Amino acid sequence: MAAAFDQLAERYIAIWNETEPARRRKDIDDLWAPEGRYVDPLAVAEGRAAIDATIAAVQSQFPGMMFRLAGPVDGHHNQVRFTWALGPQDGEAQIVGFDVAVIDDNGRLTQVLGFLDRVAGEDR
Repeated sequence: MAAAFDQLAERYIAIWNETEPARRRKDIDDLWAPEGRYVDPLAVAEGRAAIDATIAAVQSQFPGMMFRLAGPVDGHHNQVRFTWALGPQDGEAQIVGFDVAVIDDNGRLTQVLGFLDRVAGEDR
C-alpha cells in the first residue's frame, strides 16, 4: 500500500507542475473525483474545474517555480499525508507545506487539505 500512496503523491505534485492546460485538466480528471475539494489557507476549490483554476492561478503567481515532494509519504486506510516544497528547480524552496489527502474506493482524490509551514519573508 505504501507504494500506492507514493505514486498518488507523485501524480498529485506532477499536476501542480503541469503548465499545459489541456494536459493538466486531463490529469486532474484522472486523479480527482468529480466532487473533489481542495482547501488551503488561501483557497477553497470545489470540483475539478475549480481545482484546475486554482492550480493555474498558483502557477501564474509563482512562474518558473516547481513543486516537489520534501520528505516521505505516509498513509493508512484512505488517507495520505506528505510534505512538499515550492521553489526554483535547482534552488531553495520559498514555500514549504504539507497536505493531507483523502481518497475514495476507486483511488481518486476526494479532498486535499493543505497547510503552509514556511513562507519566505513571513514569520510563522
